[in-house]
Amino acid sequence: MKKNIINVLKGMIIGVANIIPGVSGGTLMIILGIYEEVIDTISHFFNNFKKNLLFILPLGIGMILSILLLSKVISFSLDKYPFATTIFFIGLIIGGLPLLWKKSSASKKNISNWLVFIITFGTVLLFTFMKSGDYTVSFANLNVLGYFKLLVIGIIAAATMVIPGISGSFVLMLLGYYEPIVNTIKDLTNFSNLGSNILVLAPLGIGIVIGIVLVAKLLEFLLKRYPVKTNYGVLGFVIASIISIVIPILNVHPSILEVIIAIILFVLGGIVSYKLGEK
Repeated sequence: MKKNIINVLKGMIIGVANIIPGVSGGTLMIILGIYEEVIDTISHFFNNFKKNLLFILPLGIGMILSILLLSKVISFSLDKYPFATTIFFIGLIIGGLPLLWKKSSASKKNISNWLVFIITFGTVLLFTFMKSGDYTVSFANLNVLGYFKLLVIGIIAAATMVIPGISGSFVLMLLGYYEPIVNTIKDLTNFSNLGSNILVLAPLGIGIVIGIVLVAKLLEFLLKRYPVKTNYGVLGFVIASIISIVIPILNVHPSILEVIIAIILFVLGGIVSYKLGEK
C-alpha cells in the first residue's frame, strides 16, 4: 500500500512535468529512480501482466490526477510566480543527480562514453534554442486527415515525453499543438463540449500509447546492449535540461520574497526527489 501511494506521488510529479514546456517527464522518471523499471514494464507488459499492472497503474493514476487537477494551478504559478516555480523543478532534477551519477560513474576515462554525453547534451541545447511555433492549429471541423495528424502528434509527443531532457510540451509548442491541446483538456475538466473534446483527445491518446511502446522498446535495447553509454547519454540529457529550464527565467526579475520562496522550494524539491528516488 505504501509503495502504491509513493508511486502515485511519483506519477503526479511526472504528470506535472509533462504539462510545463521545457521540463521533461523522462528526466523526472530518471530522477525519481523508476526510469528503467518503467521502460522494462512497458516493453514486457503482458509477460507478467498482474505485476506490471500493479506497478504502472498507480503511476498512471498520479499522472492523470496531476494533469486534470493541477494543470490550472501550474499554469497560474508559472504566470504569477515563474521564477519560484521554475526553481522548484530545478531542485527536483538536481536532487536526483547523485543517484544518476552513481549509475554513470563507471568507465570515466572512456572517451566514447563522454562523446555520447556531449551528443545528448548538445541535442537538448539545440531544442532549447529553437523558437516555438508562432502559429496554432484549430480543432474545429476536423476531417479524417486531421484525426490522423492527431494520432501522429500523439506518437511524437510520447517519444519526447519518454526521452529524458526533451520536453514533450515544448515540442508540441514547436508544432503549434500545445495551446489547443491544453485548452481541450481544460474544457474537458470543466465538462464542456464533452463529445467533441473526447473525439480530439482519443486519437491523441492512442498515438501516445503507440509512441511510448515504440520508444520503450528502443530504450530497453540500448540499456541492455550498451548500459554504460546509455547512462552517459541520459546524464547528458538531464544536465542539459537544467540549462533549458533556466534560460526562460533569465530575464525575470523576482522580488526578494519570491527569491526566498524559490530557495525554500529548491531545497524542498531536492529533498523530495532524493527521498523518492531512494524508494
